[in-house]
Amino acid sequence: MDAVTTTPRAWWGAALAVAAVGWGANQFVPLLLLYRDRLDLSTATLQALFGLYALGLVPGLLLGGPISDRHGRRRVALLALATSLLATTLLSAGTCGGLYAGRLIAGVASGAAFASGAAWIKELSAAGSPTGARRGPRRATVAMTVGFAAGPLVAGVLAQWAPAPTVVPYLPHLALTAAAIGAALRTPEIRHARPAGGLWRQLRPTGTHDHRFRTVVLPLAPWVFASASIALSYLPGLVADRVAGHAVVFSAGNAGLTAGAGIAVQPLARRLEQAGAGRPIRVSLTLVALGVLAAATAAASTEPALVLAAAAVLGAGYGCCQVAGFAEVQRIAAADELAGLTAVYQAVTYLGFAVPFVLAAAEPVLAPGRSLSILAALAAGTLWWTSRRAARARPDQGSPIGALRGPEH
Repeated sequence: MDAVTTTPRAWWGAALAVAAVGWGANQFVPLLLLYRDRLDLSTATLQALFGLYALGLVPGLLLGGPISDRHGRRRVALLALATSLLATTLLSAGTCGGLYAGRLIAGVASGAAFASGAAWIKELSAAGSPTGARRGPRRATVAMTVGFAAGPLVAGVLAQWAPAPTVVPYLPHLALTAAAIGAALRTPEIRHARPAGGLWRQLRPTGTHDHRFRTVVLPLAPWVFASASIALSYLPGLVADRVAGHAVVFSAGNAGLTAGAGIAVQPLARRLEQAGAGRPIRVSLTLVALGVLAAATAAASTEPALVLAAAAVLGAGYGCCQVAGFAEVQRIAAADELAGLTAVYQAVTYLGFAVPFVLAAAEPVLAPGRSLSILAALAAGTLWWTSRRAARARPDQGSPIGALRGPEH
């Protein structure tokens, strides 16, 4: 990466792009119950619509990251913002076909934006201040999570009380994305040197062969969005009858609480990062396991207040897991493969979006409380595995990112 001098706040433009696409990705969530009633959709269909986003996101990640490594972060971010606009336009049509197409395209936009955006934020942060590289993972997580929180909160309030509830909730995203495009055009492009080799080489970053990446980072990754998606998509439907007449705004508030907890936990994530490379993983997965166990209790009781409590713990687990994963990737990745390895990591994180669909499909044979209890046991098993492996597979202190961050203690 070429030496570039920027202002300490230059990363804000990249962060706004990530937040805008995150808003577009999650604004759909509180409208699930509305579409269920208006289009007579089954629970499994709703969860399939929720998970279809991940189907578009994986190729967006795996292509968007390496392409941004070769051709620059800003180009990919601008393309992602334009694609996000298209997705929102399709969703606002309010038809079943429009929902399927819109969710798929929103996934593609998110994949491209999050892979290139996380790398762009990190690079701009590092260029803007001596300690910026250390702050990159948290800034990327907060930018993404602000979008995830604000999108469903605003859309849910508008869907509950504004006219045209399948159209008006999408209008704020159109305005925000237009502003983000303008900001991205003014944000400096910091990556100018093209990596050696062809694009095919960039699609296979060497960091994927790293022992720590395979044995610690990849097992952690699915729990990032497994925890968030349980809170966002699965739990509100279990108590919809208990909040009759206010199901949409309850779902919106629940989504805002989940993402808000992911932001509120960032000071803890910062202290954990300073304490050592293994501790963030242990604490993150402990929060996830406790959150899924709380979700099992909420599902068994169908008590709305317990759903909100579980959402807060799951959101905190999501926030800590995401920071821990980004930090691990940035320690391992070579400078010319940062977005590519970030994309591989994020592609695995989004496997967690399939969890609500699996839970819904299992309902005929397993009560929600029981299936969530099994999932909590799996989270605890992942905690045990990654804790042991993290202690054995130390991060490479000689990596370019490790050199920027300084030694861990």
